[in-house]
Amino acid sequence: MHRDDQYDDNYGNDAAGWSTFLAGAFLGAGLALLFAPRTGSELRGMLRDYASRATDDLVERGREALDTAVERGKDYIERGQEAVQETGRAAREYARSGQEKLKDVGKETVAQFKNMGQEASNRT
Repeated sequence: MHRDDQYDDNYGNDAAGWSTFLAGAFLGAGLALLFAPRTGSELRGMLRDYASRATDDLVERGREALDTAVERGKDYIERGQEAVQETGRAAREYARSGQEKLKDVGKETVAQFKNMGQEASNRT
């Protein structure tokens, strides 16, 4: 396994990883703004703008995640329905095949009894 693959497996698609990243980004941006030489009103305005952009970004990511989850759910439902239909078709085919074999066995049994009856009547 390559080191990059291992990183992707461990951290690449982890929601907690994204949360940690965003928390770090907020903290870093907040500290940078706090220590930058700005007036109080400028700083509050910048913090408000940054928080608004971050909130919008999080909302958009949430919508995208929801859309992805809905699409995957629809796909899973469709696959499940197809599997159920295929299983039903296979079960009906096995039932038909079983009925045909049962008819054949019944015909063979009747024929054997007729032969046995004829042989018995021929012996007498």
